[in-house]
Amino acid sequence: MAEQRETGPVLMTADWVVGHENGTHVLLPNGEVVFDDGAIVFVGHEYPGEVARRIDCGRALIGPGFIDLDALSDLDTTVLGLDNQPAWKKGRVWPESYMDAGPREMYSAEDLRWQKRYAFSRLIRNGITTALPIASLFYREWGETWDEFQGAAEAARELGLRVYLGPAYRSGNTFVTAQGEIDFFFDEERGLKGLADAIRFCETFEGQAGGLVRTMLAPDRIETCTETLLLRSAAAVRDLDVPIRLHCCQSAFEYQSVLRLHGKGPPEWLRDIGFLSSRAILPHLNYLSGLNGIGHRAPDLQILADGGASLAHCPLVMARGGTSLTSFARYHDAGLTIGMGTDTHPPDMILNMQIGLMTARIAERDPQAVNAADFYNAATLGGARALGRSDLGRLKTGARADLTVIGLDDPAMGQIIDPIQTILLNGSGRDVRTVVIDGRIVMHDGVMPGIDHDAMRVGAQARFDGMVAQYPDRTFGHPPVEKIFQTTFPLKGPRT
Repeated sequence: MAEQRETGPVLMTADWVVGHENGTHVLLPNGEVVFDDGAIVFVGHEYPGEVARRIDCGRALIGPGFIDLDALSDLDTTVLGLDNQPAWKKGRVWPESYMDAGPREMYSAEDLRWQKRYAFSRLIRNGITTALPIASLFYREWGETWDEFQGAAEAARELGLRVYLGPAYRSGNTFVTAQGEIDFFFDEERGLKGLADAIRFCETFEGQAGGLVRTMLAPDRIETCTETLLLRSAAAVRDLDVPIRLHCCQSAFEYQSVLRLHGKGPPEWLRDIGFLSSRAILPHLNYLSGLNGIGHRAPDLQILADGGASLAHCPLVMARGGTSLTSFARYHDAGLTIGMGTDTHPPDMILNMQIGLMTARIAERDPQAVNAADFYNAATLGGARALGRSDLGRLKTGARADLTVIGLDDPAMGQIIDPIQTILLNGSGRDVRTVVIDGRIVMHDGVMPGIDHDAMRVGAQARFDGMVAQYPDRTFGHPPVEKIFQTTFPLKGPRT
């Protein structure tokens, strides 16, 4: 496992500490945090007790660890689709010919395990202390496997990351017909088997690694799930009392597909089959009736808020695709619980807060619509609320000792009147210095025990190159790789 817990109380101090009082974060100049045996025992000034170790973080902010409700756990392929469009012509949707030949895994079992360890180290490097992993099923034979998630549990234990794990499953997927049209293929029996495996995983792994490993259910995307699969998933959530995450309302195509398949928009359908609850976490929610001009059959936002579901807001990946929440402010005012997700590389929660703040203000054309506190709260308290964890997302006596230290000493950070506002102006995940999870110092001054960042970079590129080489038979018309992914400017000379 990552470094064992310190023996005796540890006192950390910095120019700024984010404490928590009366249900809200507070800023403590020259504050102190003391943790012992995995829990916070003091936040404030002039701790009166004896300590075993003192760590002065200097010109920095000590705050609660970030909670990532949609944390990348594979090799990100956003770079392949940044400019190479449309997606269905560039291998982002399976062609019918590939479906007929039978889908296959694009990575070896060893590669899949390696990816989890690689991705988890990137999360810690960016100050994320609690993560709900997400990966693309496009590169898989169908769903995620027991073996890779056993590997994920082992990686989390080794690195000391707090995780909620569960292999993703689905009933169907989209494909491109020979005529260039998007259609659906469903195999409900396969989806139900995936659910059965996921339930067994929850029963086996819940609470492992001293409670760092928790479990969840992860049906993939709403349009690829049948009603039976979601009904049985919701029943399993009630039996197991675990979170369930379902990507929902993230595109006009998805919304219209659900409307066509089920006669209702996604929120209305989820409500009517009894899927919505306080355990439901729904990434994205960019397209809702009445807010995006997509249908007016039901007040989607109020349905979701009344149903108790939480939003996993992923501003960066959505903005890269040209979309954003119509109004963070209106979602918040409706009473919807809002947490944050990264869902792409880099898993930089600070960058996501920055993009979220900007796009929210653009949506309202009003700089007063939202503020830095709204997004810092979402990345900490909102994620904790979505998980039903009052012991996470805050630094107060009795909470788990999950801390992130963000350096403020780089000249690029600029001037400080309030450290949160400065970080949301000029900060980056690269400014994270030290991370403590459950009382273990899992990263100190950017160093993680047993992690060679350069070797990981080389390993990731080699596996990525091997995956890209397989694209032609998974792309409509089967063009060569260089036709699928064209460079920004013409190449002159050989590639090395």
